[in-house]
Amino acid sequence: MQIPSPCYVLNEKQFRQNLSKIQQVQEQSGASIILALKGFSMWKVFPIIKEYGIKTATASSLNEAMLTTDCFNAKAHTYSPVYSPTEIDEILACSSHITFNSLSQLERYKEKVLHHPSKISIGLRVNPEYSVVTTPLYDPCTPGSRLGVDMSKLKELPEGVEGLHFHNLCESNAIDLQKTIEKVESNLGGLLSKLKWMNFGGGHLMTRKDYDLNKLVQIIKTIKSKYDVDVYLEPGSAFGWDCGHLEATVLDIVENHNIATAILDVSFTAHMPDTLEMPYRPKVLEANENGKYKYRLGGTSCLAGDFYFEYSFNNALTVGDRLRFMDMMHYTMVKTTFFNGVKHPSIGMINTEEKFELFKSFGYEEYKNRLS
Repeated sequence: MQIPSPCYVLNEKQFRQNLSKIQQVQEQSGASIILALKGFSMWKVFPIIKEYGIKTATASSLNEAMLTTDCFNAKAHTYSPVYSPTEIDEILACSSHITFNSLSQLERYKEKVLHHPSKISIGLRVNPEYSVVTTPLYDPCTPGSRLGVDMSKLKELPEGVEGLHFHNLCESNAIDLQKTIEKVESNLGGLLSKLKWMNFGGGHLMTRKDYDLNKLVQIIKTIKSKYDVDVYLEPGSAFGWDCGHLEATVLDIVENHNIATAILDVSFTAHMPDTLEMPYRPKVLEANENGKYKYRLGGTSCLAGDFYFEYSFNNALTVGDRLRFMDMMHYTMVKTTFFNGVKHPSIGMINTEEKFELFKSFGYEEYKNRLS
């Protein structure tokens, strides 16, 4: 069938190539790699993910924890900046590991976890205070951050805590991880040998072509041997990296002050918010930086800033032309909104036989029910 527009389209062949690399790291290092649902939660392809030895996911909310139990048939590794008393019991029922963001949250819920009928391992998030992210909005280690315990406050390992979690990376490399671990060791070295596990968080972009997989494996093996701990990594972007696109269609061409804007059936603010927040310039497959015809690409919402600056094309764009925004599988679908009531893109996959499968389309009922 023809790909609808707009539509998030996963390429199964490329997706499996990512999963093969992730499986390689897991098998060679002895670490457990778990899927971060906040970055990739396309549950229709969880069966494919499980083929490559990924057994569970990391959840940041009750909904994500429930999705883990529903679709992985496994309990989640759960971390949230704060837990609500109205949800904590349901979260515990869905979790094998629960990590607290603060010492006060740990104290508030510790007894409930320790006396839970299921054995749930308690972790504590620490802030390594080492920044590798240049955009403050995405930097968990910015001064005054609310994410993680100040390491100087941890003189002893709190009662009941079996693991430590840190997360400060974003599409980062193995060198950044090594420097982060060095920072943690310099502050908490005496406590690490008392742990059962360490969670290195997410942001390990091990499926990027230039990533040093051998160095990552060696880092993990060194920590496992040095402290006799289980090691967890929870990447999100690595699963969906460069393996799909957002299909869009030109609906109109408008001109103002000699600037031509191609208005599309997608929205940057509603469907690709990271392009405006990060910001970053998404690649458009049909564009050519040396092309003669230049256009801004405009979103379908009424937000004045819902556009991206000029792209060049070899041929003039016309109404009905299709454009493909590349690398839109991670941190994209999970962040879409119904701002302006704009239509959500459909979701589908080009399978290994090069045939398109439609997984989900959205209509009025999804919009209405979200607001009821």
